[in-house]
Amino acid sequence: MKKSNFITAVTLGLFLFLTTTTQAQKFPGLDKSPMDEALFPTDSKIPTKTAKVIYSRPQLKGRALSELTPAGKVWRTGANEATEITFYKDVNFGKTKIKAGTYSLYTIPNKKEWTIILNKDVNIWGAYSYKEANDVARLNVPATQAEDALEAFSMVFTKGDNGMILNLGWDKTRVAIPFTE
Repeated sequence: MKKSNFITAVTLGLFLFLTTTTQAQKFPGLDKSPMDEALFPTDSKIPTKTAKVIYSRPQLKGRALSELTPAGKVWRTGANEATEITFYKDVNFGKTKIKAGTYSLYTIPNKKEWTIILNKDVNIWGAYSYKEANDVARLNVPATQAEDALEAFSMVFTKGDNGMILNLGWDKTRVAIPFTE
């Protein structure tokens, strides 16, 4: 009887192991708009960061930028979840002091300038549940045109006067968002 219980237990264990192993090997396909991050300072040898932005990178794929970022409408500033920006210390955004923490980063694109919005709601899908009442600060910044086009929406931090600049680029549009310390 003990031998039969042992064989049953081993058989069941082997079955569960094979079933679990088979299920564990199924991975989802690649995201069409992969997630990325930008850090400041960008030098990986500097362990203390001031800011980090996490966003998804949509691609033009033959579409017009104006179709993907309609003028005058709140945009999630990327794809999928709303872009989130984390400040590891207090910064200034225009004339508004922003406390260290994580915020959603929305934008309202227009031809000559973009409105940049920091909002206290996080873990939000897109801009579908965006609430203006939860804005922490807004700032209008110029939109410029570059000679070269970017297929994928991109963000990168650069050093600015007394702080940092979050640079957004897609197609030929460029937007520079200043933060000071």
